[in-house]
Amino acid sequence: MAKNINSVSITVLLFVLLVVSTGNFKKKILYCIFYEAQTFCFECGPVPFLGTNADCFNCCKTKYGSPPVVSGVVEGSEKHCHCYC
Repeated sequence: MAKNINSVSITVLLFVLLVVSTGNFKKKILYCIFYEAQTFCFECGPVPFLGTNADCFNCCKTKYGSPPVVSGVVEGSEKHCHCYC
């Protein structure tokens, strides 16, 4: 029984290390830390929004102020500028 538990633990550990070592996983974790923790509050600019994330953030700050806006991200297939509070 103890050998089975050790084998499962080692297998899970190796799997976790493999997943963590991939760049895609790191990108998703950083996205969750910086964007998912914030709340979508406004939309800014034309659709499609042709600027960068920095342009989007400037649009949000200009239109709604900072605070409450803490970031702006161009998202979605239609390229909307989303403001996060």
